Amino acid sequence: MTAAPDARPAPGDAETAIRTRRSTIRLTGPAPSEAELLDLLAAAATAPDHGHLRPWRVIAICGDARTRLGEAAAEAAPTADLAERTTAKHLRAPLMLALVFQPRDHPTIPRWEQLAATCAMATTLLLLLDARGWAGVWFGGPYTEAPQVRKHLGIGDDEQLLGYLYVGTSVPGEAVRLRAAIDVRSKLSWLGGTAA
Repeated sequence: MTAAPDARPAPGDAETAIRTRRSTIRLTGPAPSEAELLDLLAAAATAPDHGHLRPWRVIAICGDARTRLGEAAAEAAPTADLAERTTAKHLRAPLMLALVFQPRDHPTIPRWEQLAATCAMATTLLLLLDARGWAGVWFGGPYTEAPQVRKHLGIGDDEQLLGYLYVGTSVPGEAVRLRAAIDVRSKLSWLGGTAA
């Protein structure tokens, strides 16, 4: 029997995407369409996920819905100035993706592992967006646990809002922020020599 040809991209493709992606704070339109977003989510759902529980859901927020969410968050702000800035922050991208963690009761897969799977999906989604020419950033924000926000988005008592992916197009002429090389030697230790 002949093995099926390997359809995976060359290793350099993924590495380039990982090494070159940058969080983009200043965003403008356009943003991915519903069809493209569904395709991107399907790909992101292949991120490591023990048990294939898919312990997450995504709420896409665009148009006037961003303003209404901003107003709900502003209700939780302690001052009028913060309320105004909070409302404005929800308009900084044409598309917001609310990341909702939905932990499942499971006899062998703990909550922390399900949270890790959800974060892996979100990171993969950001990489995929960047690879397709979109730009984005993941922000938590101070009001993700605010009752007004949870009610507005329909977040259940057993769910957790992990923040938002702000998605759109980089502002033309925006300088690319370079990332300094990272020395990870202090982050790696070996037990039993090395594998080589």
